[in-house]
Amino acid sequence: MRSTILPAITAGLCFAVAAPALHAGEWNQMTDFTINEPVEVPGHVLSPGSYVFKLTDTNTNQNTVQIYTKDMKHLVGTFLTVPDYRLRTPSKAIMNFKERAAGSPEAVKAWFYPGDHYGHEFVYPKTEAVKLAKANNEPVPAMEDNQYNSPSMRSGHVKVVKPTGEEVEVIEIYGSAPQNTSSNNSGRNGQGTAGNSGNGSGSSTGHQR
Repeated sequence: MRSTILPAITAGLCFAVAAPALHAGEWNQMTDFTINEPVEVPGHVLSPGSYVFKLTDTNTNQNTVQIYTKDMKHLVGTFLTVPDYRLRTPSKAIMNFKERAAGSPEAVKAWFYPGDHYGHEFVYPKTEAVKLAKANNEPVPAMEDNQYNSPSMRSGHVKVVKPTGEEVEVIEIYGSAPQNTSSNNSGRNGQGTAGNSGNGSGSSTGHQR
């Protein structure tokens, strides 16, 4: 096993991970991330450690992401996402973060898998999305608080909250409504780690199992 220290790609809390092992035919984009500080995902705070991000095991909706503990024995949560497009196809797994108030863990914005233009931007409960949009001066996908983590979550209506608090349809910001954008993606397994730090001192390491 070889570990490589990688710097942050850009400002704005965007971190790369080491090039993952790729296995054609596995479509769930399973990726190991190791975080060195607490980070927030919708409704949860991930403590420092290793986690597995993967698409749900269904061919009908690949806008649903599951996060597991490293040993895959505990499901942290199931999360809605919207497709997030990058002009440059990432060669490494990338995790983007949104800033939050001082003293609060940064929030995971999106996860991009190597070789795929489309990443998965997390949908946040509306109350939190409003705060994130204002703090980062950018739109955030949102769902009404009472629908999030409810039995109707997957069929709930996703909108986008602007920094002004205005709500608009997803298509106005992302160009397409949430749908199966990766059904023809071969999908691979990737391993990597992501660090996060508001002062730019975070680091990331990559590894292969």
